[in-house]
Amino acid sequence: MFILTTEHLTRRFGDLAAVDDLTISVEEGEIFGLLGPNGAGKSTAIKMIITLLPPTSGRVCVGGFDLAHDSNKIRRLIGYVPQILSADGTLTARENLTVFASLYDIPRKERSKRIDESLALMELTEASDKLVKNYSGGMIRRLEIAQSMLHRPKVLFLDEPTIGLDPVGRKAVWDHIQKLRDNFRTTIFLTTHYMEEADKLCSRVAIMHLGKLAVAGVPADLKISLNIDNPTLEDVFTHYTGGILDRGDSYREARNTRRTAKRLG
Repeated sequence: MFILTTEHLTRRFGDLAAVDDLTISVEEGEIFGLLGPNGAGKSTAIKMIITLLPPTSGRVCVGGFDLAHDSNKIRRLIGYVPQILSADGTLTARENLTVFASLYDIPRKERSKRIDESLALMELTEASDKLVKNYSGGMIRRLEIAQSMLHRPKVLFLDEPTIGLDPVGRKAVWDHIQKLRDNFRTTIFLTTHYMEEADKLCSRVAIMHLGKLAVAGVPADLKISLNIDNPTLEDVFTHYTGGILDRGDSYREARNTRRTAKRLG
């Protein structure tokens, strides 16, 4: 069963087609990866799907609701963690979650329980009363995911979820993404430049190039289709884009890295 579909989704900025005729489908409960080099159109595609940017043409459907007519209903079904920092470093984790609980209109009598559950799920309970500016980059990312999950969205969008993290922090985020899917059957839609990440997490991927869909499928099948020895997902990426993959850990480093990635993506 598809929880998300796009049909001929297009966004133009003047003569430039940032996203050109994108048609994809995402199954309920899967982890789906949207891949592509900088400027491929990934972030623009996500912004249209999550109602932040109107399409020039085409259709988006999330959870049975059509973007053109039911954008408010779609917003209630989704969570979004952008590249740029969404956690306030001058607040504690618990205070950040309290702010988001209010923004999501979670009933007051449920907030404390929901916040405690989110902190436990992301293994942040012991650090919950420490200022976020003293967190590592991986802890910040886990807090941001906790924020986005407070209202129990059916689809969670993660834009470069591990950018700027060291291997240990990256793996911790991977583990928690898989936990969300397993515990809540949350559908995860992520973008990433790390092919190892996509291969590890995603049941299916789509690769964009110059605004268009280049290929989509199961990573193992895409690798086999190259007919080369010991193929990797990076080989698939390079084959369809002709490109080279782009290759800190404090609050400041995470903030600066994501700001740069946002400008480039």
